[in-house]
Amino acid sequence: MKILFFSDTHGQHRKLKNLPQADMLIHAGDISKRGEDHEVEDFIRWFSALNYPYKIFIAGNHDFYFEDETVNRIQKMLPSDTYYLCNTGVSIEGINIWGSPITPTFFNWAFNKDRGSEIAKYWNKIPKNTNILITHGPPFGVLDKTRTGLNAGCEDLLRKVKSIKPAYHLFGHIHESYGVCEKEYTTFMNGSILDENYSLVNQPLLFDVNC
Repeated sequence: MKILFFSDTHGQHRKLKNLPQADMLIHAGDISKRGEDHEVEDFIRWFSALNYPYKIFIAGNHDFYFEDETVNRIQKMLPSDTYYLCNTGVSIEGINIWGSPITPTFFNWAFNKDRGSEIAKYWNKIPKNTNILITHGPPFGVLDKTRTGLNAGCEDLLRKVKSIKPAYHLFGHIHESYGVCEKEYTTFMNGSILDENYSLVNQPLLFDVNC
């Protein structure tokens, strides 16, 4: 299965033209600037209309709209080929996919949880048979370095990924660490298409999955 992946569009989704064809499209959150209704509704209209057999998205720390919504209510807004994941999963053509918007606490953004036992409760929900893990934020030390040189990723998430060894771990959040990092157990992808200045400079990532 060919998958096209990107993250962190922050309301600039309609600037994306001539996206490559794929079997599945995945967005790893921060679809909006401040999670306001009109931003989210416009993204959902745009994303749902894209011509891909399967489409999946999660929320990010900017997407406040989703904090007070249930997965079921959002799913009812979507066509049958589009899936919203929030600490939930879906199996598509034998590929087990899990998505979570959770990131470590930073100021007062959406879906923030304190490092340690509080955030680990969410990572412990990730099934062992996950083939593709989608989180908004990165694991510690992997494509997570900020412009100041700080590793902003989550240590507990890294431990969980090392334990379950998904084939792919997709995320964004740290714009300046866009790229791909292949480890022996997992291929990590930071799909942030905006840079740290919120300019659209990076390309969506296209890859093949055989699980």
